[in-house]
Amino acid sequence: MLVARSVQLGYIHRLFPVINSSTVEHEENSSDMLVLKNIIVIFLFMISFHLNLYYCSASQMTAKIEIKMLLEHFCKYTEKDRLMGREPENIEIIEEKVQERIKTRIPVQYLIGEAYFMGEFFKVTSDVLIPRDETEILVRRAIEFIIKNDFKHVLDMGTGSGCIACTIAKNTDATVLGVDISSDALRVALDNVTKLRINNRAVFRKSNLFEKVREEEKFDMIISNPPYIPADYEFEPEVLHEPKLALIAEENGLEFYRKIIEQAAKFLNPEGFLMFELGIGEAEQ
Repeated sequence: MLVARSVQLGYIHRLFPVINSSTVEHEENSSDMLVLKNIIVIFLFMISFHLNLYYCSASQMTAKIEIKMLLEHFCKYTEKDRLMGREPENIEIIEEKVQERIKTRIPVQYLIGEAYFMGEFFKVTSDVLIPRDETEILVRRAIEFIIKNDFKHVLDMGTGSGCIACTIAKNTDATVLGVDISSDALRVALDNVTKLRINNRAVFRKSNLFEKVREEEKFDMIISNPPYIPADYEFEPEVLHEPKLALIAEENGLEFYRKIIEQAAKFLNPEGFLMFELGIGEAEQ
């Protein structure tokens, strides 16, 4: 199910612990530390108050994580800095970004230009979907099957940012072809494959589904997180910033599943796998 995922859980393992009023009250009485923590708490309060992504407690947690992401990205302010009692520099940019987040409801990943997925940070722009935790489930299972069956050739249909293709290439011996109809999305995918230094393992091609995939090209696995949201779905404000081309499907969300299934057999090796991410209730349909 698609929801407004403003942060991924993976960030929690990377960023410093949540600051709250109780820690401010009971930490050492250093005036510098108190000033620093009060500054951060004020920003946390500002964004928590205005963002209503989830019910109250989850919203506060989300806002705190987002502030930490902004501090780390724009101020290079890390857990070590906090523990050393250092104050972040250029704090004004955090206020500016918080206000932009509040005003436009743009996802924080687009503000910082990257998103966490499967242990890596991927470049993201408004031309690609933000990788989500749910997709990690699909990719982990795919990697298990690829390693177990010694698969060598994988097709990622609708690659977007390339996060699926890059992650599979980085964690298996398979080579991955990622295809997408969007030239802008493919440029992001190319940046990500270069960043991860796996250019010879994951390659990309502009194609409307199988249109530019040659019939002699055969794959051990075809994997896809296609558009699967019905056209009449009421999106959260954050999701409206993401490309509709990668979100919406006709036929009550089933359009691309049916199109891919109709042609997949021609491109799969015997005993090959076809793997999808599915929306809630779509597997039954």
